[in-house]
Amino acid sequence: MSEPASTSPRSDVIARRPQRADARRNYDALVEAARDAFASEGTRVALEEIARRAGVGIGTLYRHFPTRRQLLEGVYVHEVDALCAAADEVSALPPWEALVAWLQRFVAYTATKRAILEELAAGSPLFSTCFEAIIAAGEPILTRAQASGDARTDVTFDDLLRLISGITMMPYGDEAQRQRVVGIAIDGVRGTAHR
Repeated sequence: MSEPASTSPRSDVIARRPQRADARRNYDALVEAARDAFASEGTRVALEEIARRAGVGIGTLYRHFPTRRQLLEGVYVHEVDALCAAADEVSALPPWEALVAWLQRFVAYTATKRAILEELAAGSPLFSTCFEAIIAAGEPILTRAQASGDARTDVTFDDLLRLISGITMMPYGDEAQRQRVVGIAIDGVRGTAHR
């Protein structure tokens, strides 16, 4: 008798998503409201406030997310899925434009990740499986830009993620400054033929 296929923490979170259209709308509204609330107010924001922002009752929130941790995991996996989907969305762009567009989406993802790291352990298996999904989605974009000569060939995908993550963790005076600094970093990845 064969062993049952194991599931990853990420697939467990994905499996919690409801199938009925009305329940799915409520779930999605809760995830969006929680993402925005966590990014702007931190992860200790009242669950009642998240339900209010989503336009649902607190009972609906608890039906979908019985614990704060499950809500945090739901938001995190949603952001990772959106980041991975962005890789497909930019695939038709020229290599450098695709890389820049995906990195801009990665910048938005890091804001949510930073808020959630306050609550979830960084060594969680959920983070490992999500990181593997990010690598699988984003690394081919860098490889394509390197093959076209648009990006430096001495930069690894891990280098790139560390560069952008480190920059986005810094406090900034305003969003314009953050975007300017991110732009400077991305320009540093550009291939020498395009500088």
